[in-house]
Amino acid sequence: MSKKKKFIKTPNEQGYKQTAHKILRYMLKYPSKQLNHKQLASGLQFRNSKQKDHLIKVLSKLASKNQLIEVSPGKFKLNVEKNSVVGVIDFTTSGAAYVNVEGFDQDIYIPKGQSKNALQNDLVQLIIHDNSGKKKEGSILEVIQRNRTQYVGILELSKDGHYGFVNVDQTSLHVDIYVSSKNLAGAQNGDKVVAEVIDWPEDADSPFGKIIDVLGTPGDHEVEIHAILAEYGLPSKFPEEVEAEAAQLDTSIKPEEIKRRRDMRDVPTLTIDPADAKDFDDALSIQKLENGNWEIGVHIADVAHYVQPGSLIDQEAHERATSVYLVDRVVPMLPEILSNEACSLRPNEEKYTFSAVFEMDDNANIVNNWFGRTVTYSDKRMAYEDAQDIIEGKDGDMKDEVLTLNRLAKILRQCRLENGAISFDKVEVKFKLDDKGNPLGVYFKESKEANHLIEEFMLLANKKVSEFVSLNKKGKETDRTFIYRIHDDPNPDKLLSLKQFIKQFGYGLNLGDRKETTDSINNLLKEVKGKGEENMVETLAMRTMSKAIYSTENIGHYGLAFDYYSHFTSPIRRYPDIMAHRLLQHYLDGGKSPNPEPYEEDCEYSSQRERLAADAERDSIKFMQVKYLEDQVGEEFHGLISGVTEWGIYIELPDSRAEGLVKLRNIRDDHYVFDHTNYSIVGQRTKKEYRLGDAVKVKLVNADLMKKQLDFELIG
Repeated sequence: MSKKKKFIKTPNEQGYKQTAHKILRYMLKYPSKQLNHKQLASGLQFRNSKQKDHLIKVLSKLASKNQLIEVSPGKFKLNVEKNSVVGVIDFTTSGAAYVNVEGFDQDIYIPKGQSKNALQNDLVQLIIHDNSGKKKEGSILEVIQRNRTQYVGILELSKDGHYGFVNVDQTSLHVDIYVSSKNLAGAQNGDKVVAEVIDWPEDADSPFGKIIDVLGTPGDHEVEIHAILAEYGLPSKFPEEVEAEAAQLDTSIKPEEIKRRRDMRDVPTLTIDPADAKDFDDALSIQKLENGNWEIGVHIADVAHYVQPGSLIDQEAHERATSVYLVDRVVPMLPEILSNEACSLRPNEEKYTFSAVFEMDDNANIVNNWFGRTVTYSDKRMAYEDAQDIIEGKDGDMKDEVLTLNRLAKILRQCRLENGAISFDKVEVKFKLDDKGNPLGVYFKESKEANHLIEEFMLLANKKVSEFVSLNKKGKETDRTFIYRIHDDPNPDKLLSLKQFIKQFGYGLNLGDRKETTDSINNLLKEVKGKGEENMVETLAMRTMSKAIYSTENIGHYGLAFDYYSHFTSPIRRYPDIMAHRLLQHYLDGGKSPNPEPYEEDCEYSSQRERLAADAERDSIKFMQVKYLEDQVGEEFHGLISGVTEWGIYIELPDSRAEGLVKLRNIRDDHYVFDHTNYSIVGQRTKKEYRLGDAVKVKLVNADLMKKQLDFELIG
């Protein structure tokens, strides 16, 4: 029998696209190198003459399309400028990735192995392959900017202890970090650590790193809370030099400084805050004027008096940008001597304040306003519950003042809603903790009239300060640099999706002009109040909204229906408020408008830090929810389907608002498939359907503290 010839597919049969793909991928390894067809044939293992001839033709075609540059006859290099774009990379659990490029209508797919040394959310330069299919495909050329270099994970040492790998949660990093023995910093096998990526050689499968902090035993309460802070690059303590500078501050009230301020110490003044608050950065004063109008003072801690630009305290506050509120602690923006003492408007103490003072009539119409530095004296510190008791009819100190403030605030709120503001009263999850920080119970914090009272006067101050800077006396814009809190219009597609989804629950949404839309959203939020689907519908409605951010470029605030809005009322916990105080005083002193560029950079940075703080807060809540439920594994619960994906359904337990996953592969009675149009999973044999919002019965089968994750089994 004659020996069968081995059949070799020629490049002609494989087609131009596949060969072009191979050439570009190979040349990406040497982006600045000039290669001739012989070198390319060798590198691509094109050995027979047909393959080589085809290679030459494809090279010529790539050069004619400007994807390659023929630098001399037969020599080619990548045309990086022509084919490359810049974007942010997002890895999948499989190791492939997508890059989001501004201006592109779809993300660019990066196959596994083509992401070079990029890490999650890095800014990367990539080259797009000649791919005329529906899905654009590319390869990473280089990392332009690392999103982060520090990661939290668990150290797994080799048997001989000469090296180890830090296993990081795959949502943060798609690879493990290799650590040599000299970079272990005393960490032991199984420790939770913070590792810093220091290099990623071309020939290495994993980045090289070093241990910069040993957090301790995974699952331990303090370890996991510090891990959350480290995961988001948030500090857990102040540097010694910052604390030392704070300790040297003169926080006494000086007679000469009082003379430079409006003295409002004799005006009845109170604070209303959460019962466990320690930093009181706002107070309200109220007195009746001779003409029958009311003078309402919104007094804010004058943080900028103590925190001077360029000081160590200022640099640290700028770096932090915000206080971080975790379930069992506050990580403050300012040292305690300022946040809890000098700048806290505590009762029966004189304080330096920056105030917005309004004269308003009995119908809450603003007749006049004044802005400037003051000295105030708080007569009474109330918790929200104390003020609420007075509003509901009980006696108490400063009862008349509280009732008048509440009556005026209700008018302000009604006007705001009539003008198109959206009323999201999202329930906050809170925990009753023992002295070691362990959860004893869960409760929900709801906004009542006392909360709305404070909210309305803070909103009024923020709005009027912004208008004062932005408009002249004739109502024309001044173009003065300021720090705005802006909120863009919602995405129309998301609003349409919300409308289609809530239809199955019998609710409607009128998507007309701005006022019609906001009125309809407010009516929807009222309709779902107290219903099983309330939290889910509220959450979905909030997701249709854009994110509020800081900017020097004002576009107004959609959710509040304000044309001008800034953050002025919380300088103890937000750096943008300190910037607003400084700029306002600068303009009150007759100063000219400064260059907006450095302020815009600070706005972008503050917005980014705000998002990190919010993510850390959510993670701490998830951790505490899992901790609260970990000794209830095996128990059954009634829940609501709060999310539906191709890998499973998420269940929320109403009593704790904890959310866990039922994996599709663990639903045994049928093979279920995700129906993204109807937010449901459907059994292929039985046609049984589980939809978003459905009530179900589940068993808790696993509570993973380290992953902050609950796993459920569907039982009904």
